[in-house]
Amino acid sequence: MRSFDSLTEREILALAISNEEEDARVYADFAEGLRETYPATAAMFDTMREQENTHRHRLIDLYRKKFGEHIPLIRRQDVRGFVRRRPVWLYKRFGPDVARRQASAIEAEVQQFYARAAARTQDAGVRQLLGDLAEEERHHEQLAERLEETTITPQVRQEEREAQRRLFVLQVIQPGLAGLMDGSVSTLAPLFAAAFAAAKAAQHYGGGYGHWEPFKVGLAASVGAGISMGFAEALSDDGSLTGRGHPWIRGVVCGLMTTVGGIGHTLPYLIPTFRTATSVAIAVVFIELVVISYIRYRFMDTPFLSASVQVILGGVLVFLAGILIGSS
Repeated sequence: MRSFDSLTEREILALAISNEEEDARVYADFAEGLRETYPATAAMFDTMREQENTHRHRLIDLYRKKFGEHIPLIRRQDVRGFVRRRPVWLYKRFGPDVARRQASAIEAEVQQFYARAAARTQDAGVRQLLGDLAEEERHHEQLAERLEETTITPQVRQEEREAQRRLFVLQVIQPGLAGLMDGSVSTLAPLFAAAFAAAKAAQHYGGGYGHWEPFKVGLAASVGAGISMGFAEALSDDGSLTGRGHPWIRGVVCGLMTTVGGIGHTLPYLIPTFRTATSVAIAVVFIELVVISYIRYRFMDTPFLSASVQVILGGVLVFLAGILIGSS
């Protein structure tokens, strides 16, 4: 790795050409990644890419006049002092605000590079071009702001927020809600069946109530359901066609929420008294069902009353099935 101060004018021009080419490709990557969901922001990055290409052509023309046809490959990472930036292709996903902040950082760094490079060169033509580019880069951030004002209108911003909300619902809320519903409802029957069976056995045989048995059953059911639902969600699709995001992230979200949904009404059975533990568990189940109903209302556009009836009715039926089986 070389220091910036050790570069010759030829190497500075080669580095500038490489920088402009890389920045143009970064803007092209941002535009391509945002085009489907955020077309207005993508158009802004297309404009910025064209400007970087214009700078590159001017630099190449000057380099050819001064040093010939061969341009050595000198990159940012070969010179000390440049900020290490994460390549766009490594991002799992990014929104328009992240891309615009990254572009602002790029323009600031490039402007500083041209200002320092112009101060170090002795050739009048090279110094003039680098100084001009420094000035243009200084105005690029203002241009980006103007483009944002004209291209990213309040209506476009609202559309972007709606698009981000849809992606959040697809990639986080839906798998999380599916897991929470499954964990909260599917574990009710085995948990309460085990609790009522243990209470009946204690009453029939005159022994103490074994509160650890229903707790272990509920814990096993919650963890087992979490693992099952997590793998089922992760293997359902890879997200490439549905836009639902990385499958393993969805799987982790779904699995964790499934486990949480079951653990909530399992924990009360750490209480050694059957009546108290069951009363607390029923209260927790009611809270879980209300939370699920609210999430469906808030993010899935389901009327709260309709969501409540559907979720609570299903939960009550499973709860009664567990009681009947455990008491039989």
